[in-house]
Amino acid sequence: MNLFKQTRYLIISVAVLTGAAFMGGVYAGHANYSPIDSLFSLSGKQALASTTSADFAPFWKVWDVINEKYVTPNKVTDQEKVWGAISGLAKSLGDPYTVFMPPEEAKSFETEISGNFEGVGMEVGIRDEMLTVIAPLKGNPAEKAGIKAGDKIIKIDDTVASDLSVDKAVLLIRGPKGTAVTLTLIREGKSGSFEVKVMRDVITIPTIDKELRKDGIYVIQLYNFSAVSPNLFNKAISDFVKTKSNKLILDLRGNPGGYLDASVDMASWFVPKGKVIVREDFGGKQEENIYRSDGRYTFGNTFKMIVLVDEGSASASEILAGALQEHGIAKLVGTKTFGKGSVQELVKITPDTNLKITIAKWLTPNGKSISEGGLTPDYEVKMSEDDIKADKDLQMDKAVELLK
Repeated sequence: MNLFKQTRYLIISVAVLTGAAFMGGVYAGHANYSPIDSLFSLSGKQALASTTSADFAPFWKVWDVINEKYVTPNKVTDQEKVWGAISGLAKSLGDPYTVFMPPEEAKSFETEISGNFEGVGMEVGIRDEMLTVIAPLKGNPAEKAGIKAGDKIIKIDDTVASDLSVDKAVLLIRGPKGTAVTLTLIREGKSGSFEVKVMRDVITIPTIDKELRKDGIYVIQLYNFSAVSPNLFNKAISDFVKTKSNKLILDLRGNPGGYLDASVDMASWFVPKGKVIVREDFGGKQEENIYRSDGRYTFGNTFKMIVLVDEGSASASEILAGALQEHGIAKLVGTKTFGKGSVQELVKITPDTNLKITIAKWLTPNGKSISEGGLTPDYEVKMSEDDIKADKDLQMDKAVELLK
């Protein structure tokens, strides 16, 4: 996907070997830029003093003490210490999606977003300060191995995951087809931790399934918000109209998101023209962006709609579901969504390092921050491991009950 497309992308996390797209980065500097030279120059220190009231004396004292007393002073280069300091600066913000990438990580990340499609096929993020599976992609190795949305990853092979950024975890999980990775997981409702061995493969990204049930209810299951998903969704809606059914279930369970434009396009089928679909809040640094329906508003009040959501519904899924819920167009059934409602920009710091930084938050039409707890369904329906093993879909059953 093009890094510099005008289309905006909601960065949920780095897709584990499924490819991802990001807002265009900003390049500053030139090929000979050396941050270590700038840091230690007199002008560099003076610049720090003049731009902040923070006391940098402790930093320089620690630097000198390390160089003077550390038992193996040459184990880490001065430049690597600088990268570590910058990483710590980014981490101090307490935002798991703001991450500094030193050269090796930056190179791997850029390879990832340019289209590396071998791996396990799942999205991961940080939830409750733990590395968490947002959603395994249907038909791919992670799903086939039994990994589920909401699973907490505590080890990747022999590496403890508690101190890993999302991007670093991705580097460990991904790999070429035919190789294996062992994930140690904990799952709500299951005692203790357990291991899952996943054989990496070429990743296929599903988009949409549709079905007219025997009871006259039309079901659209959407797996992601890719560049092609609006056209496929439009065709599904056209098929729905042809059936003359007035009952629709939109299944967004396990959908980790994707393009913002895709979610706005789909919402416009249902939300009246000019009504707010989502707000982009920059925290007062600039005026918020408001995305409104383009007025396709095809159905009005002539039909009933249910949206299925769960902890694997994130980002663009939450934008679409939140708009439909707050405008009174659909009821949400399932469990609370993931709560990934922030926007990241990829910024070039030096020619071989990047900073992925959160620049805005997504708000629902009524101003609720999606990042703060996700969306709460109108009807909460949980499913146990036994329900899943017995092939019972209590959430779908509740949706059908409400529509009837």
